[in-house]
Amino acid sequence: MITAAITAVGHYAPDKVLDNKYFESYLDTTDEWIVTRTGIRERRILEEGATSDLAVEAARRTLDQRGIGPEDIDLIIIATVTPDMFFPSTAALVQHKLGAKNAWGFDLSGACSGFLYALTTGMQFIESGRYRRVLVIGADKMSAITDYSDRNIAILFGDGGAAVLLEPSEEEGYGVLDAINFLDGSGMEALHMKGGGSWNPPTHETVDNKMHYIYQDGRAVFKVAVVGMADVSLEIMRRNNLTSEDVAYLVPHQANMRIIQSTADRMGLPMERVMVNIDRYGNTTAATIPSCLAEYYGDGRLKRGDNLVLAAFGAGYTWGGTYVRWSI
Repeated sequence: MITAAITAVGHYAPDKVLDNKYFESYLDTTDEWIVTRTGIRERRILEEGATSDLAVEAARRTLDQRGIGPEDIDLIIIATVTPDMFFPSTAALVQHKLGAKNAWGFDLSGACSGFLYALTTGMQFIESGRYRRVLVIGADKMSAITDYSDRNIAILFGDGGAAVLLEPSEEEGYGVLDAINFLDGSGMEALHMKGGGSWNPPTHETVDNKMHYIYQDGRAVFKVAVVGMADVSLEIMRRNNLTSEDVAYLVPHQANMRIIQSTADRMGLPMERVMVNIDRYGNTTAATIPSCLAEYYGDGRLKRGDNLVLAAFGAGYTWGGTYVRWSI
């Protein structure tokens, strides 16, 4: 059986930094309050451009790391909830900007679980034997849909893009070895953006009612996310006969430090074996997990043969877990 392996990874964060003091200057909040409840100290904002620009830069860094060109890519999958526009797809725009003239592609909407959904999808294209190089990108310009007058939402999100390249594994037992994904649409009311689609097309009323911004019932989402991420992580471990000692890193979606710590505790992992960058980037939605992979691999903390458990929870509700044995 062909297995999909991650053969390169890249991450891009915009230059502009919004630290917690910025929000102290105009919202009823403090640095201490934000850090205590979320773990976030700063986040990056893309001042000019769109999600495709974040994705293209992450893709270029990934291809450079692998030493191949855009023309070598067969398929591009973009996980995002902030597409440049409804159509054409952000994947089409990335394909054009990148110069990946031989690739086809599409967007995938899985919110904060989007990267794991896309990774599962890309894995299956490789396993089919019909595709050899699949670029899976998580990218979101969350500042475009964030209400900066809402003290509970404004502090959470940042902009970023990150990518992995999937290719057939050259050695048995390495690569993306297992994936579990879930969906529960009953969670829609707790986390959504209701404006802009066919249900609520843009009108003066939808704009006035702030329906084109993220809405989140933080307490409701926290309760289910803690359970969902921990449960799916444990299920991935059980299905693959992994103990806590076998897992080199938990790679969790970076939404809230308390959710991350709770998941690690359930898995029996100390925090030094949990990938974390929420303090510097905030929640970049589909980009959080691959950005962790890129940073930890880039600074030498991630080694060939490391067992990784990737876990996420997002709007929908969506959630999932993936088992990866690192191959580079």
